[in-house]
Amino acid sequence: MFTDNRLYSVVFNKCPRCHQGDFFVTSSAYNRRFDEMHKNCSHCGQDFVPEPGFYWGSMYLSYAFYTAYTLITFLVFVSWLKIDLNTYLIGLTPTLIALTPYFFRLARRAWLTFFVAYDPATKWRSSREQENVPA
Repeated sequence: MFTDNRLYSVVFNKCPRCHQGDFFVTSSAYNRRFDEMHKNCSHCGQDFVPEPGFYWGSMYLSYAFYTAYTLITFLVFVSWLKIDLNTYLIGLTPTLIALTPYFFRLARRAWLTFFVAYDPATKWRSSREQENVPA
């Protein structure tokens, strides 16, 4: 099932451990508060900021997303559809600017997912029960 996959939390803005609580405060990447994250998961209590500077690594992921997007669009528009390179570059620049909030959020969710594994047992427990369960 797709909900048991690590990609579920990255794609749907959910906690990587329980897939229930929201990762970012807002569901849309295109508003003034696009970068505000919850400190902890509202369902399982997972800490979304494990240590200071934790999300520095997500910048490299964001760079990888930009690079992949640029290569794929280059292959489609310039190589396959034979669009002029200057026209492609003129269209690429505003597209990359528009995708900045989306890639920012995607990179942060993916980065935390590298370090926090999905635990199906936490899906059914509330955050109050999580606090009482010994580690």
